[in-house]
Amino acid sequence: MVLPRLRTDQQAILMHPAKVKVLSMGRRWGKSVLGAVVCMNVLRQHGRVAWIVPTYKNGRALWRLAKLLAQPVREQLDISKTERTIGTRHGGLFGIYSADNVDSIRGEWFHLVVIDEAARVAEGDWTDAIQPTLADADGDAILISTPNGKNWFWKEWMRGQQGGDTMSWQAPTAHNPNPRIQKAAALARDRVSERTYQQEWLAQFVDDGSIFRNVQASATATEQPRVDGHVYVMGCDWGKYNDYTVLTVIDATTHQVVAIDRFNQIDYHLQLGRVKVMADRYQPETIVAEKNAMGDPIIEQLYYEHGLPVQPFNTTNASKAKIIDGLSLAFEKRSLAILDHPVLIGELQAYEATRLPGGLLRYSAPESMHDDCVMSLALAWYGSQWANPVE
Repeated sequence: MVLPRLRTDQQAILMHPAKVKVLSMGRRWGKSVLGAVVCMNVLRQHGRVAWIVPTYKNGRALWRLAKLLAQPVREQLDISKTERTIGTRHGGLFGIYSADNVDSIRGEWFHLVVIDEAARVAEGDWTDAIQPTLADADGDAILISTPNGKNWFWKEWMRGQQGGDTMSWQAPTAHNPNPRIQKAAALARDRVSERTYQQEWLAQFVDDGSIFRNVQASATATEQPRVDGHVYVMGCDWGKYNDYTVLTVIDATTHQVVAIDRFNQIDYHLQLGRVKVMADRYQPETIVAEKNAMGDPIIEQLYYEHGLPVQPFNTTNASKAKIIDGLSLAFEKRSLAILDHPVLIGELQAYEATRLPGGLLRYSAPESMHDDCVMSLALAWYGSQWANPVE
């Protein structure tokens, strides 16, 4: 069986050791070829693999491609057009299943499951029917899709940005080197709505109800060294094990984020060292640091032992609303440029507000997600308004 040669970017994704790979891809990026190659390679090794599509019709193109790849060794295979399965003499199986009849997969087990257009498959199908089929063989999953708002696929993609057993990638259509596809992507820019272009061609997760608008459009800054004569402000949001400590530096002269440091799983004395390194690098006029049970001892050491200009920030629902509203207004007015940092952008796009019984809003990340980058940025922006107010 001779398989198509994958591009370098496709190879890098498939070689990553993550158990769950989440691929947010623009139209015509090449996800079907990538998925077909990895599926048939598992079959070639007599493994068991399932390709799952939203509806029966969605699997037609892949079935044609799978049969074509299997054609040179068809005598050694059991090919069932009716079941849309290909079997090997040593127990290998490749099958195409549709989510509109997801119960057909119950009772099966696989080394690999690929969900095509995962954003259009129900979350319950993934959690209740598909994931259990990987338990027997400790199998892997590849979730491939063009985004469809901020549903469960987006949550899985965000989980992949945190690292661990899940890893995620994002690739717009223009990353396909085919010049005709690149031309089509360029033409689409002026032929479809901005929302459609962002979602279908740039593979971005779009939510019209987001608290922070213009997030992606504001990601124009780049990491910069300190410039003499410029004023810098650092925002610090503390974490240790489950949460992250995030340090964000804003050039208050140009209103641009110039550095982000994000880390966890380290002791406080090492966190102190990371803060000191960043402070030595940019010599901030002010360090706005969250003041809470974890922040108090760190702030005291930064101030008394290292002489750093730390401004404690007591986080309450009211004070948090104040700095989040200020940050939201900065994005609305395009007053702030941020780094094209995937975790930061994902957190900003995910951030939500809940109306409390008294009428106030409570701002937070969705359940099981982080908001450390958002808070660090909000603190830094809050401090930058004292240092060099926006006109």
